Amino acid sequence: MALLPAAAKATEVYTVRYDHWSAGDEEAYGAFVQAIGDANCGTVDRCLHSAANPYRFSDPPDIVFDADCADFIYLLRAYFAWKRNLPFSYSDGVAPRGRSGDIRYSPGGNRITGRRDLASGASFTVLFERMRQDVSSADFRVHPDLDTPEPPDTYPVAIRPGSIRPGTLIYDPNGHVAVVFRVDPDGRIHFLDSHTDFSLARSIYDRRFIRTEPGAGAGFRNWRPQTLVGATRQADGTLTGGHVVLARNADIPDYSTEQYFGTGARPADADWANGAFVLNGETIDYYDYVRARLSTGGNLLFDPLKDVHEMVSANCSDLQYRAQAVDIAIAAGMARRPEPPRLPMNIYGTDGDWEMFSTPSRDARLKTAFKELRDSVERYVTMYVRGGDPHLSYLGDDMVGDMLAIYRRDTAACTISYTRSDGSKFSMSYEEARHRLFAMSFDPYQCPERRWGATDPTELSTCRDDADKRDWYLAERKLRNQIDRTYEARMDFSAAELASPGAGKGVEEPPDIDVLGYLMRVRDARPGKSAGF
Repeated sequence: MALLPAAAKATEVYTVRYDHWSAGDEEAYGAFVQAIGDANCGTVDRCLHSAANPYRFSDPPDIVFDADCADFIYLLRAYFAWKRNLPFSYSDGVAPRGRSGDIRYSPGGNRITGRRDLASGASFTVLFERMRQDVSSADFRVHPDLDTPEPPDTYPVAIRPGSIRPGTLIYDPNGHVAVVFRVDPDGRIHFLDSHTDFSLARSIYDRRFIRTEPGAGAGFRNWRPQTLVGATRQADGTLTGGHVVLARNADIPDYSTEQYFGTGARPADADWANGAFVLNGETIDYYDYVRARLSTGGNLLFDPLKDVHEMVSANCSDLQYRAQAVDIAIAAGMARRPEPPRLPMNIYGTDGDWEMFSTPSRDARLKTAFKELRDSVERYVTMYVRGGDPHLSYLGDDMVGDMLAIYRRDTAACTISYTRSDGSKFSMSYEEARHRLFAMSFDPYQCPERRWGATDPTELSTCRDDADKRDWYLAERKLRNQIDRTYEARMDFSAAELASPGAGKGVEEPPDIDVLGYLMRVRDARPGKSAGF
């Protein structure tokens, strides 16, 4: 099927004319997602109204696309189905397997209990608004084996080229979902995700997407094939009635549980972490395995200069996205409101204003990315000093110096700006932001200066926080130092309670994320010469 022409008639009516998604539809869907990912647009609404969306001409002129996290993932798929007259069904019933206070974070995972089909003749806007109420990240929290009584909308996919592609989803069991929009020849995965303020961010796959018990359903997932059965073909070609049937795991060629259990004999669920990932006879880390399997040559190969450039660029972009999120909270007047007497039950998984305007999860992911850059740089230096490592792609004679040059160049090109409480602008460098990272407040009720970790009295002079808010900022220090998101922990503390030791109150010291300091310490390192270690 060809793309809709520019002159296509705008309509809100959802019409099904085909009983399944063809290989061509899936390929076109991937191209659609990649175009959105590659576009220079910062919100869901702007992206779908931009030139990146070839179907925008047939949209009603007043349509608005607002969607966060899981809503965005479902919006992309349902919108494409609408424009291509394809069937679409989604899970509208989710129940925990065992006890759970919040099905988005069920310890034992979930099961699907009901489905809803998008039917011909209804308004897409109405259908999507209903779908927004029904879906959440809980829909992805399903054990990889489980496809009864109702299969989930997605399935765990084999780690191989062509299976992980534009349109593949990445589920983080800490309550977040992203979509792949590009896979580079070296296996680097680029993803797109939406946030509670409907802003879109683009970054690269790394350890911020955690692995955990198989029942949590973490990792890469593709949309399950759907077929409309029992429908009636009307005179105009529309299919009405019938119901959508989803393929079972056994009928999907690239269904696989290897990302949960490894490449060898499958261990018991309780021993999932013992599953090994073996490539070309070598046991390697899971994240290395993913990158190697998706690379053009199928080998694990690191280009330290390219990696430093890409990771610094991704961190800079993430800081810019954070700036947008903080600005939205400030514009909504959150900093003018008094602090509540207690934190939410859990700062990472909640609802209301805290979910919309706070940034503890976003900040934890950002800190994890900064730590991964620091850890990767040390790893590459260690490989370089040992000499002869087949996984290291570097042909120069001063890798540390070359990494330093690229780091300094790319960080110098990154500037982050925010609006202070008096309306003035304040700008900082990448290195200054890195230095402040664990001082940046995630609390939406605090002034923008504290949201950006200001400590200098001159910069802080415009902050209008009262003594109570200053006490809260100090009390939240150990929570800011924490990069692990503990969704199961109770955290509804008062400021005074946070000051005393106890579970769920954070960690005393943040991890080391100082790349520049490390590289300067090992500046003279060469193969066989481990200077500064």
